[in-house]
Amino acid sequence: MFVEAFNELQVPAHLLDRSITPLVSFSGDVVQPIGSIHLPISIGAAPQRTTITTPFLIVDCPTAYNVILGRPALAQMKAFISTHMLLLKFPTPHGPGTVRGDQLGARSCCASAVKSTNRQHRSEALAVTQAPTPPQAGTEPPEDPREESITPQAEPMEDLELVTLHDDIPDRQVRIGTSISPELRSDLVAFLCLNSEVFAWSYNDMPGISPDIISHRLSVNPAVRPVRQKRRAYDPEHYEAMKTEADRLSSIRFIREVDYPTWLANVVMVRQPRKGWRMCVDYTNLNRACPKDSFPLPRIDQLVDATAGHALLSFMDAYSGYNQIFMHPEDQAHTSFITDRGLYCYKVMPFGLKNAGATYQRLVNHLFAPLIGNTMEVYVDDMLVKSRTADQHIPNLSAMFTILKQYKMRLNPTKCAFGVASGKFLGFMISQRGIEANPEKIQAILDMTIPKTVKDIQSLTGRVAALTRFISKATDRCAPFFKALKGTKRNITWTAECETAFSELKEYMGRAPLLSTPEHGDILVVYLSVSASAVSSVLIRSKDNAEHPVHYVSKALQDAEIRYPDIEKLAFALVVSARRLRPYFQAHTIHVLTNQPLRQVLQKPETSGRLVKWAIELGEFDIHYKPRPAMRGQAVADFLSEFTEPQASPAYQLITEPNPSLSQDQTPTKNTLDLTQPLWTLFVDGSSNAQGCGAGLVLVSPDKVALQYALRFKFHASNNEAEYEALLAGLRLAK
Repeated sequence: MFVEAFNELQVPAHLLDRSITPLVSFSGDVVQPIGSIHLPISIGAAPQRTTITTPFLIVDCPTAYNVILGRPALAQMKAFISTHMLLLKFPTPHGPGTVRGDQLGARSCCASAVKSTNRQHRSEALAVTQAPTPPQAGTEPPEDPREESITPQAEPMEDLELVTLHDDIPDRQVRIGTSISPELRSDLVAFLCLNSEVFAWSYNDMPGISPDIISHRLSVNPAVRPVRQKRRAYDPEHYEAMKTEADRLSSIRFIREVDYPTWLANVVMVRQPRKGWRMCVDYTNLNRACPKDSFPLPRIDQLVDATAGHALLSFMDAYSGYNQIFMHPEDQAHTSFITDRGLYCYKVMPFGLKNAGATYQRLVNHLFAPLIGNTMEVYVDDMLVKSRTADQHIPNLSAMFTILKQYKMRLNPTKCAFGVASGKFLGFMISQRGIEANPEKIQAILDMTIPKTVKDIQSLTGRVAALTRFISKATDRCAPFFKALKGTKRNITWTAECETAFSELKEYMGRAPLLSTPEHGDILVVYLSVSASAVSSVLIRSKDNAEHPVHYVSKALQDAEIRYPDIEKLAFALVVSARRLRPYFQAHTIHVLTNQPLRQVLQKPETSGRLVKWAIELGEFDIHYKPRPAMRGQAVADFLSEFTEPQASPAYQLITEPNPSLSQDQTPTKNTLDLTQPLWTLFVDGSSNAQGCGAGLVLVSPDKVALQYALRFKFHASNNEAEYEALLAGLRLAK
């Protein structure tokens, strides 16, 4: 319901429910409703009239309509709509009701709506000067790591020194580590001076990758109608920045003028800190017409594991990497954009296109295929050369630089660091010691104050999720926060349990563990743990008679999973671990240390379908089940017990040793089972066939006297039911 119609009803505003979520229109615009309210609505003319009560969202938008009925309301009145006949029919107690549309009224509403849309577009164009769109507006969602804005920047975490490559050009410098030996430093500087051509000091030093190697194609869907965006209005400061940026891009031959483009987009000027303005293009419409390139990105966990444990590292970044790839000539005109001085299109691959990251990853995978996984790792435009020993580092760099020169790819000297022992790569701290959590992410948690709103708790759990690899039983630690969020939209109840969990989380993050990297041939160990609301595990690598954690895993139990039997929860914990840590399970022999009959449960052919499915899923891995030894390391301190959920008090008290304080006349209480007394042994079996069903019993006394009985049941029963009946009969006989 639109606000004009709501105001005419004169309904008190305090009856509105303000706790509602924003609406997203078909065009992608976000609209915040004023509130929601339940109102009765009558449709049709008496006596064929129906009345229902339905919730309405009150929206303040320019429109020619009063109310738009959604599918829930139409379903509630069991309405049938014919758009061809402009007819709405619905059942009533007095026969079918009918509401007919009006052609003239429909055309009038359509014309008014178009005018309102035009007015809205003009207001949005004026608003651009007040609230510029982010650089990646209209591109893929932020979760896609191929986008430049969220690709983690590889950088060293130690002191660096600047080295001049040309004495006659002192400003041409690169950075090298200060922890290397003097001999290696001398050789590294000489090597960099000899290969200075791989660095670009300006855009003019960047020839670009040959189109014979790769070029970016859009693959625009021909069935999609081209969109020419209407020109937006900007203030003089934006126009001046736009002119400067267009002149710069033209001078370095990144763009060219274009006539009569079929696709046309607006530019968005974004102010950068201490760097002036950056011109971005809103390719929203063009991206919608292009299919998603499913070229795979490397797994970040695997890249980090493959990098840790090396003596020396070199971090490199391509110079304006995306722009080193040319657009395919047939697709250049599709990248057209409008400025106050004319129409231009890109000759090189710009930022903001849907599949730009996938194209760049395809390029580096092709160029560095012989080196990736051995002496080099690449994630989009972040490149890293690694070496096990310091002596191997320069030869490894030489192999990479040879490829750079062969394909004319250029590096950005201001973002490169050579010969360092540790650094930040893809959001993790890597060194020869292992893998550490990003100190900035840890500090963000330590600096948090007590959450007071739902958004604060969501921010806390989001920061924990980014470090879950380092957190033992992360879901159990955050369980009080999830409880505080459950069933609330605005206010939260911060309990003492939440306060304790918050303090313990900060204490744990202050001493976050160092993770180890397994080597080829290592046997990895898995410890499992089950609580009332989550399953957890830790992957362990044994080295030097000590246990080092490799990866922590935790998952909250949902719905039916909470009702699994304990042994099935333990099996589920193993399945979750195998799914999350699949590369480790595929590359190594896994020992599961458990005191529960997990192997027998997964290998029984008559188990439930769920267990059979899990057994088949785990069958592809080399998994061995072994009993738990004594715990040795702090890494598994949280996994001392496999079941940590609260246990009910036992139904019987067991007596395993004679109690001299009891006299012979005294008997144990009702709920006491005395195992020191002579025991009777009962054997039962049951079966069923077409002729009937029966059971057999063998009751053995403490004196080894066997009493045999045969039973025939007068009722029909399955094999399992016959066995249960045999057990009950045997217990009654023994009593």
